[in-house]
Amino acid sequence: MHGSDTGALDAKGRFVPAKFEEIFSKHAKNRPDALTSLEVKEMILANRDPDDPQSWAAPIKEWGLIYGLASDKNGYFHKDSVRGIYDGSLFVKLEKERESSHSTVCRSLSSRSSV
Repeated sequence: MHGSDTGALDAKGRFVPAKFEEIFSKHAKNRPDALTSLEVKEMILANRDPDDPQSWAAPIKEWGLIYGLASDKNGYFHKDSVRGIYDGSLFVKLEKERESSHSTVCRSLSSRSSV
């Protein structure tokens, strides 16, 4: 946790459901269950602590990276994926997708080489 965060985790690292829901009630304009890149940027700006400018860079990096990894092909970062940041399930899901994609590529290459 750092200044300028969403508040979805408290000072002891516990998940705060009301703050999580607030992410979507305040910032999800196109779809109530997902955020676009622009909405993520707006959320980051809205959460900036004006008295702590040193904390501004962390959310940009964190949310930018995870948005790039977990948004769908249409640019939506779905609520269940965002929730997965906080409970760790998103990272397991991304690893399974990576393994599945890697296996598909390997099978494709194997079938080509046996021709």
